[in-house]
Formats: sequence, C-alpha cells, structure tokens
Amino acid sequence: MKAASSMVSNPQIIVVRPSNARGLVVAFAVTLAVLQYIDRVAISQAAPLLMKDLAISKEQMSWVFSAFTLAYALFEIPGGYLGDRIGPRRVLLRIVLWWSFFTAATGWAMNFASLVTARFLFGAGEAGCFPNITKAMKRWLPLEEQSRAQGIMWMSARWGGAVTPLMVYACLLVMTWRQAFMLFGLIGVAWALVFAWWYRDDPRSHPRVNSAEAALLPSPDDSGKDHGSIPWHAMLTSTTVWCLCGQYAALSYAWYFFVTWFPTYLLEARGFDLRQSAILAGTPLLLGGFGSLAAGWVTPPLARRFGVGRTRRYLGMLGMTSAAACLIASTAAVNPYLAVALIALVSFCMDLTMPGSWTTCMDIGGQSTATLGGAMNMMGNLGGFLSPIVLGVIVSQTGNWTATFYLTGAVCLCGAVMWFFIDPCTPLVPEVSHDA
Repeated sequence: MKAASSMVSNPQIIVVRPSNARGLVVAFAVTLAVLQYIDRVAISQAAPLLMKDLAISKEQMSWVFSAFTLAYALFEIPGGYLGDRIGPRRVLLRIVLWWSFFTAATGWAMNFASLVTARFLFGAGEAGCFPNITKAMKRWLPLEEQSRAQGIMWMSARWGGAVTPLMVYACLLVMTWRQAFMLFGLIGVAWALVFAWWYRDDPRSHPRVNSAEAALLPSPDDSGKDHGSIPWHAMLTSTTVWCLCGQYAALSYAWYFFVTWFPTYLLEARGFDLRQSAILAGTPLLLGGFGSLAAGWVTPPLARRFGVGRTRRYLGMLGMTSAAACLIASTAAVNPYLAVALIALVSFCMDLTMPGSWTTCMDIGGQSTATLGGAMNMMGNLGGFLSPIVLGVIVSQTGNWTATFYLTGAVCLCGAVMWFFIDPCTPLVPEVSHDA
C-alpha cells in the first residue's frame, strides 16, 4: 500500500517536445515561391534574344510580358476559391504542373502569336499560387509565426528572382534560350512530385505532427476548413478590401518594371553591357527580399507595442511613400550605379508592405483567406498588366524613361494613401476574430 501511495503522490511527468513538421511546410512555400519567380523572371533576361530570334518589336514584347500578367490576374479568384473549397494540396499540384508545362512551352514558341499564347496559358496556370500557399500557412502555423513566415517566403521569392538573371545568363552560355525554358519547367515537375508525397491539408492527420505540435496550431475552425460559403457581399462592400486590393495594384504596377523592362533599361538608358545587366538586374529583388524579411521580423514586436493594425498600416504607408521618393531621386542620378542603387531601394521600401498585405488577408479573410488573397493578387496583377504596356508605349514613342518613373512614383503615392483607410484586423465575418 505504501508503494502504491508513493506512486500516486509522485507521478512521473512526461513532457512531449513539439515536432516541427510545420517547418517543412514553410520550406515548401519558400521553394515554390523561388521556383515561381525563376519561371516568371527568366523571360525578362532572355527578352533581347527572343526579340531578335522571333523578330519581335518592343511594343510586341510588352504584350508578351503582359499576356502572362493578364491571365494571372483573371484566374486568381477562381484559383483562390478552389483552395477554399477543396484544399490547397490539389490546387497547388494542378498549378505547378500546369505552369511547368507552359514554362517549357515558352521555349517552343515560333513567332509572336505562339509566344503570347504560351505566356498567357502560363499565367493562367500559375494563378492562385500565393493565395493557396497563404491558405496552407493559415492551417499549419500558429498566429504568432504567420507574419515571419510570410516575410521569409517573400524574401525567398524575391531572392529567387534576383538570382534568375545570372542563372539565365549562365544557362545561355551553354544552351539556347529554348533549352533553358525547358530545363526550368522540369524543376517544377520535381517539386510537385515531392509535395504530393509529403503534404497534407489537415496538419493533424500528418504522421510527422505529434500531439504537442498539434496543440500549437490554429483550431480547425480558425485555420480555414474547406467550405462553399464565401462572404461575397462583405468583400464587395468593404472599404478595407477595396483599399487592400488598390494598394496591391499600385505596388505591382511599380514592381513589374523590375521583372520586365529593367534589364533593357540598364542596357539602353544606363549603358551597361549584357553581362553587367545580368548582374545588376537582380539587385532590386535582392533588396526587396531584405525588405520582406525586415517587415516580417519587426512586425511582431511592433505589434505588441503599438497594435497589429497600426503596425501594418504605417509600415504600408512608409514603404510606398519611401519607394516613390527613391524612384524620383533615381531620375536625377548621373552616376549609373547610384541610379541602380536607388531603384533597388524602391524594391526594399515596397516590400515592407508584403507580409502585412498577406497576413491581413489571413486575419480578415478567415475561412475565405484564399479567395480574398486571390482577389488582392488579381487586382495587383491587373496593375502589373498595365505597367509594361504603358512603359513600352511611352519609351517607344518618346525614348524617355524618366517620364515613366514620375508616373510610377505617383502610383506609389496613391498606394500609400490607400493604406490609411485599411483596417487590417477586423474580420469580414465577425464570428472569426483574433485579438488585435
């Protein structure tokens, strides 16, 4: 009896250390973001060769750039909606396999029409990627980890785009531009095979998730259970949603210059050669990655002191206003390297808004996170669709790059104003809420 009493009064306490399967989900998100940006950015570095081989003018090439962006924008909401209905796993697999095929198909283009068609279908396939990644993060990550995970993902995406010009330049030394696009397509297929084997929509059903880690994750209701009820009326009548979409359109309008015409700008306006252009073309995305990482890292401590809403709102306003100032300043720079540095700072400043934009989709979208993310990204890419066309037409007609920079700076200021009217914390559906 004494022995039994001793066992009851001194029970052994077993502490289970949480597993870290969610870290691999972040790794999947990071590698997918990198692959997406490699496939998206590669064409800007290869553009001079494409224009020469296919006899394409600058104005025609601007439509090639924008064909991708238009399709990407049009299919964003359907891609996000499908993620909310059937889960991100099946949607992401379809997305990656589709875009990988049409990345390779870019290398099969024989003329302007076939190139435009391939890029349009590439954009249609890639649509919904980031909304569904965001949906997966909402399910797999505790609330306090979401902002930093978004910062890491967008940093990686930008850095993937930053190294792409050098990757393409290196590939073009040993193969044709057609073979390079086929190689990039095969990499995406490899990612899809590994993702299909490992990932689960429900983290609690994954064999790598133990009970301690499951206790850290959002509840099934908060993490966005698949359903068919989307609060369309709340979205369409929300000032926050419209301004969130508007600031993202302004950001994308400015950002698409880096992945379309920037290498050509370096060659024509600043006098760099092809090798120098390949090295410098990645600098805006490199600094943009640091901007995303910085915002993701400073947001939690600033939010604890000033509140989530103020932190996201003022980072957005600061980022877009500073971007406009740096862009205008670059037009006055005589030294070409100073001009490149200022343009790279534009990207850093704009990317201060990225984690806040996507975590706002998480917090106010609730179970409709992917649909709302799709709407925001759709509007962003409509801005990106206009950007290379407007720039291509202005430069072709006037030969003046400065005018386009002033116009883009004004667009950035409009984005800063829109952040003032965004409530980044109040859910569209009141029942789903988090403390701000």
